[in-house]
Amino acid sequence: MPHFLSSRPDSRLIPLPWQVPLAEWPADYLVALPRGISRHVVRFVAVGQSIYAAKEVVEELALHEYRMLAELHRLGAPAVEAVAVVTDRIDEAGQPLDPVLITRHLEFSLPYRTLFDRGVRPETVTRLIDALVVLFVRLHLIGFLWGDVSLSNVLFRRDAGEFAAYLVDAETSEIHPSLSDGQREHDLQIAHVNLYGEFLDLEAGGVLDPWLQPQVLADSVVSRYHDLWNELTGMEEFSGSEPFRIENRVRRLNALGFDVAELDIDMDGSKIKIQPKVVEAGYHSRRLMRLTGIDAEENQARRLLNDLDTYRASHGLQHMDESVVGSKWMRNCYQPVLEAVPFELRGKREPVQIYHEVLEHRWYLSERQHREVPLLEAAQAYVHDILEGLPDEKVSALDEPSVELRKLANPFDPSQGYVDDDGPPPFDPWEAAAEDVPAPDFLDINALRAKAQPSE
Repeated sequence: MPHFLSSRPDSRLIPLPWQVPLAEWPADYLVALPRGISRHVVRFVAVGQSIYAAKEVVEELALHEYRMLAELHRLGAPAVEAVAVVTDRIDEAGQPLDPVLITRHLEFSLPYRTLFDRGVRPETVTRLIDALVVLFVRLHLIGFLWGDVSLSNVLFRRDAGEFAAYLVDAETSEIHPSLSDGQREHDLQIAHVNLYGEFLDLEAGGVLDPWLQPQVLADSVVSRYHDLWNELTGMEEFSGSEPFRIENRVRRLNALGFDVAELDIDMDGSKIKIQPKVVEAGYHSRRLMRLTGIDAEENQARRLLNDLDTYRASHGLQHMDESVVGSKWMRNCYQPVLEAVPFELRGKREPVQIYHEVLEHRWYLSERQHREVPLLEAAQAYVHDILEGLPDEKVSALDEPSVELRKLANPFDPSQGYVDDDGPPPFDPWEAAAEDVPAPDFLDINALRAKAQPSE
């Protein structure tokens, strides 16, 4: 019998055909969702109303990745949620099968290849890079050494007019109390090489704008990383006559979506030196959650908070407690807009993203019509003018059109190419001959502890 390791068990996973190699699972168990190319066999599995991602990988790496993802979840980092590892799998002939790592599908998320296949503007590429850099810095701030930074190991979700990035692969990762400059630079070098190769691949496929140069894009990731890291952690020095710059620094960090838990302020004669000691992401998200209970990405939260503040001012509620105003705004603005969306269209966008886009459409209509368009009128116009024509981003089931512009030869495995490709499916002899390599000693905590014991 297979063995399940899980901190959040789902008993519906137990009856699945674990004695069958994942690549041969019947289509009845699977859901065709857009995903990137992986060197492992990966499938999306439907269990009731839940969707899970299942990946076959050797046991050492499966257990390591499960623990890394679980730790990231505990720390509140943007990563997919590890659900279980299934080990001791044996096929019907009695031969052992690789374990399966199970993670929860991140709803309304898309891999970068799907976004590029649909066609993206240069400014969209910039926003994707910014999202990746923010993820990169957030992980380094908590001592997470990625080890394999690439677009392929990230999922993107819409975040108001921007994107939010989530880590989906932690096979090569490590977690430390903090990272040295050398460790961070090593991760950056890996990122630069991987991203350069991915942008070259997109350029060769004709889906990268001719004005965008792979080398420049890869270089920009490194430069933007350093800019953000320095803003969050760098020392700032100014004269004693400019104490207002302390508050300015805090405001800049808040605008980036980070909280400052502590400032190290050194008064040196006529000079002041300040340096953030602890920075925590999600400043606006936490405020929105506290006031309304809405769980949103950072830019979405900023947009909704602006609308909430506008509602408060326009209705003369400045004297009222923020939480009470938040409840009124939910009842009179947010909920009516979502209720105006027909049920069959609610898989097009995440609810918070829908509200943001309604606000954007309302501004556009008001500018065009030279009047203040009511919120519900804007919502109805948005549904008719925008939402009805958008592809679903929640789940693309087998009997629905694929979100890809071209039809995949196998909807469960993008590595097999498209049906209109000339010649045989893609074949990589290096990958075909490769063997999974067991985790090195530095990933084995028991081995490290054994080495640390004094010899008798």
